[in-house]
Amino acid sequence: MMKYQIGYTTGVYDLFHIGHLNIIKRAKELCDFLIVGVSTDELVQSYKHKIPVIPFEERIQIVEAIKYVDKVVPQTSLDKVVAWNQFHFNAIFHGDDWKGSSMYDEIKNRFSNLGVDMVFLPHTQGVSSTEILKRIQDEGQPT
Repeated sequence: MMKYQIGYTTGVYDLFHIGHLNIIKRAKELCDFLIVGVSTDELVQSYKHKIPVIPFEERIQIVEAIKYVDKVVPQTSLDKVVAWNQFHFNAIFHGDDWKGSSMYDEIKNRFSNLGVDMVFLPHTQGVSSTEILKRIQDEGQPT
């Protein structure tokens, strides 16, 4: 697979787990410079209708500490072209669990017109922040 000059990926990165790390690590393997957008609390609230467990400023610090990350930026819009207008990346990386969805098909088409490749990376099965939170909540319930 080709190596890109600048790559971009985004996420909420709430309750950071191995799946998050795997996507970031794989993305960095495919580009010289990796920019990671971390969703703001306001953005998450607007589409997930909940506030992340870990506040935005702490999630930024967690992602900044990862050796595979070259730059961390706030993600304030779901429109990834807004980020491209600012950072002019050559590839955008996302987990393949979204591959084939109408939302990502539209994003892929928009980026192909800009000369940006959308690269889907293997999703780590069996782990998600939602599942971790559910396990924590279930363990706190009386049996």
